[in-house]
Amino acid sequence: MIAVIDYGMGNICSLGHALQRLGVEWQLTADPTVITTASHVILPGVGNAAEAMENLKKLQLPELITTLRRPVLGICVGMQVMCRHSEEGDVDCIGIFDAKVKRFIQQPGVKVPNMGWSRLANMDGKLFKGIDKGSYAYFVHSYYAPLCPDTIATSRHPEMFSAALKYENFYGTQFHPEKSGDVGESIIKNFINL
Repeated sequence: MIAVIDYGMGNICSLGHALQRLGVEWQLTADPTVITTASHVILPGVGNAAEAMENLKKLQLPELITTLRRPVLGICVGMQVMCRHSEEGDVDCIGIFDAKVKRFIQQPGVKVPNMGWSRLANMDGKLFKGIDKGSYAYFVHSYYAPLCPDTIATSRHPEMFSAALKYENFYGTQFHPEKSGDVGESIIKNFINL
């Protein structure tokens, strides 16, 4: 069973439909017992990193998340709050990934937020098994994790940034696999098979 952490920040409808299409049993929960006994954990995210951290702290979940020894996937803001710090609200985060999340710089010809389909590059590891080089994924974000030792995929807007991160059993995608068509479905399936 997959535990999808309920902390008021997730795109639960789309993620739930994606998991149902794959025939996966899942539960939306903030219950520490359910989270620690699940086979996999997903930390979804839409919204503001400071608010996300505030909600997680109210539920006493940041420390619990760091102790998990099963596959954990953070999506979008869920990935960002697994980093060390975010400029969005100048907030210290959970600290799993060795990155400080930054805001895209507004410049001529560059829209912020980065919204739409962008090409993935430099994909490495089991999360991207069977995914063709140059595949596209769906992004919606104004903040990003720079390249760091935990980067396992990149994208550009216009500079290169971390499209995905991995540290031990923890994974993160800046893009939304649940909104990324067949490529995203394959990535979720790869996560489930870890």
